[in-house]
Amino acid sequence: MSFEVYIHVPFCLRRCGYCDFNTYTAVDLGAGASRGNYANMVIREMELVRVWQEAHGVDEPPADTVFFGGGTPTILAADDLVAMLDAIRRIWGLAPGAEITTEANPDTVNEYYINRLAEGGFTRVSFGMQSAVPHVLKTLDRTHTPTNVEAGVRAADAAGLRTSVDLIYGAPGESLDDWRTSVETAIGLGVNHISAYALTVEPTTKMGRRIAAGTLPKPDDDDEAAKYEIADDLFSAAGLEWYEVSNWARPGYESRHNLGYWRNVDWSGLGPGAHSHYNACADAGALPPLTRGLSAQLTGGETASTQPREQIAGMNALRAWDIAHPRLWGTAINEGRVPWAGSEEITPDENLEELIMLGLRIREGLDLDRINRAIASAAGGGAAVSSSLKPIDPAQLMPMVDEGLITLTQDSRDAGDSGARVVPTRKGRLLNDAVIERLFDLAGV
Repeated sequence: MSFEVYIHVPFCLRRCGYCDFNTYTAVDLGAGASRGNYANMVIREMELVRVWQEAHGVDEPPADTVFFGGGTPTILAADDLVAMLDAIRRIWGLAPGAEITTEANPDTVNEYYINRLAEGGFTRVSFGMQSAVPHVLKTLDRTHTPTNVEAGVRAADAAGLRTSVDLIYGAPGESLDDWRTSVETAIGLGVNHISAYALTVEPTTKMGRRIAAGTLPKPDDDDEAAKYEIADDLFSAAGLEWYEVSNWARPGYESRHNLGYWRNVDWSGLGPGAHSHYNACADAGALPPLTRGLSAQLTGGETASTQPREQIAGMNALRAWDIAHPRLWGTAINEGRVPWAGSEEITPDENLEELIMLGLRIREGLDLDRINRAIASAAGGGAAVSSSLKPIDPAQLMPMVDEGLITLTQDSRDAGDSGARVVPTRKGRLLNDAVIERLFDLAGV
């Protein structure tokens, strides 16, 4: 199974009105969590996490992908991003041909910056474009211009890096023609990957408060569905195929990092508020809400196991999340603790739900044999597992096929497997939550 590393950079030049991510505009947030020292703190977290992994039977292969997200990773010096990548190479290793991506605000990069990333081992840059229409960018509190986006893409092209742009649809005041302009402009950049996300408005954001006060109109579901269809049509006509509900790419240019999430691989999340996921961890259920000090664990005689993870008794899936506030996160690292705010064992029922939800978002589809194996495994898990679990027969899915929500494909690679895969149609992508609920009902979760 692949292993991925995600690094969250929580700093921004300004906070956009629609954003509810864990981001901060201050230069120094205390306890070493400053822009200038941030790379050093993340590297220290890497070292703590690696020791924790060894102590809990988590023996990861070299990282197949690395992704720097935010926030604005490119608010840091390019040398700092390269230093963190070099640390990953030293601590975990990088697989041959590893995909190394950073998100980039077009206002924060230039040709020199992009060239330094390329020299340091980065392979891909994802630019936050959002829109090509000035009044929509203003509504979103974005300060860049379409010209800045194009300059960044051209610099990345010249440096031999793959490029992607992110778009947001459904902003208050954005017309269908505005959205079509943004999509066509993005395609015109010649990038091989485009993400398009429906605007989600949280009530605690500046935009959410303006909508609640009636000074901005609320996003409309029908409008967003129409814009999704426009994007899907235009991207497809340009040779960009959907491979995940919100992502399109030319064949071979898909984001391997994003696909790893949908395939439920292992990843280590580093930085304030970042999440981690491990499919097999010794004593996962015994971890306290606040991770114990590593020095106390290791001086107590706990040593890393040399057995493969699947051979160690008590191996279970685990999710964990870092402390959100950078100062408290930095304090934990300074005390020698993995800076987790909490962790929890993923039960067989929860794992099954995640497999269904994630598989129904991607073009390769939900592997029905894998789901039925997970159901059989969970059903043998004792009282902690739902007694209603039941395997899914492909025939039970025919009503959704007839409704145009899914297709069933055959892709059998293993003897004894049906090879059935459940793939959402465009209608099924627009009604993804409803499709997921119906699969839940069939599986009894």
